[in-house]
Amino acid sequence: MANRYDTRHGGPYDRGAADAYYCRGPRPHYFVGGTYMTPEVTELTPEERAAYMAGYNMAKDLGDEKDWGENGRDDDVSINDSNEEEEDD
Repeated sequence: MANRYDTRHGGPYDRGAADAYYCRGPRPHYFVGGTYMTPEVTELTPEERAAYMAGYNMAKDLGDEKDWGENGRDDDVSINDSNEEEEDD
């Protein structure tokens, strides 16, 4: 029988999948409630750790990763919304 995990937002499975999606290494954790809105739990039970790793491995196996674009995620690009050219004084 296949394992079934609680996939609620902020739970161990969800956080594992999110870490893989954002190309972060595994760091088993979850949130008591909403992600970043409630306390973070880093001391997981074996079952919670298994759920985290299942989410992480599922996303990795599917190749589900954020497309950071051609410049990558560390590119510091500023965008000028103005169409006006700057004039020299």
